[in-house]
Amino acid sequence: MKKATLWIVATTAAGVAAAQDAELSWEAVEVAPGIYMFEGQGGFTGGNLGLLVGDDGIVLIDDGIPEVSVQTLSAVESVIGAPPDFLINTHAHGDHTGANDEYRGMGTTVLAHDNLRQALVDDESFPRSGLPELTFNDSMTFHLNGQTAYIFHIPSAHTSGDSAIHFTEANVLHTGDVLFNGIFPFIDIDGGGSLDGYIAGQQRMLGMIDDDTTVIPGHGPLGDKADLQAALDMLVDAQSRVQALVSDGLSLDEVKAANPLAPYDSWSWGFITTERMTETLYRSLSQ
Repeated sequence: MKKATLWIVATTAAGVAAAQDAELSWEAVEVAPGIYMFEGQGGFTGGNLGLLVGDDGIVLIDDGIPEVSVQTLSAVESVIGAPPDFLINTHAHGDHTGANDEYRGMGTTVLAHDNLRQALVDDESFPRSGLPELTFNDSMTFHLNGQTAYIFHIPSAHTSGDSAIHFTEANVLHTGDVLFNGIFPFIDIDGGGSLDGYIAGQQRMLGMIDDDTTVIPGHGPLGDKADLQAALDMLVDAQSRVQALVSDGLSLDEVKAANPLAPYDSWSWGFITTERMTETLYRSLSQ
């Protein structure tokens, strides 16, 4: 596995707490010939990026938060030397779509699921110049650089418009935010996500891969099938633990006091703490 660390000094924006006053960098790891994962270092730059490089064309997966879009573009172009031909958004959140307008301005074609584009259309703060130009309903496939990149919709999981990308010949899967590797996931119920859909999405992805598959998560370190299985096992058990208390008629405050997710405290992180994960599960199971 080839590594090239790219040090990018970012001028951070107010309101991005995790990145304030930090020197940010991107670490680019070649996980298979011509396929890279970019992971932010030194602060929050957005979700993990994927990149397919070759003579037939260049495909980027996601593009970080808007506050560091200049640095994101510089990091990606230091590997490919030019703007990508295509940009795939895995879902509508700003930490995965933040440089859309910049890339479109350079001639990159942005594509995404129908629901993702509609979510961005509905977001009046999102630049119209960054809206995806191509959308799909269920799936689509790239045939570039000797790779088959199968892009497929995962309904009602992290959001209403999630996609994952399976590079079949390279045996690499980019999950988008339907995997937070080693940490609690964010299930955006208000954005069309759901607990059942998230679990179903992980089960579907597990059925597509094997023990040798390299898994690029939406957040967290590079993983494999065992990591995806561990995340699913945690979520299913967490669901069962909270469901038992909901079935007993406990209120949200009573469930939080019982702390049913205590065995998974090590999965807690700044955005999704054990308490917040409990609240998400309670809300999902009470609806």
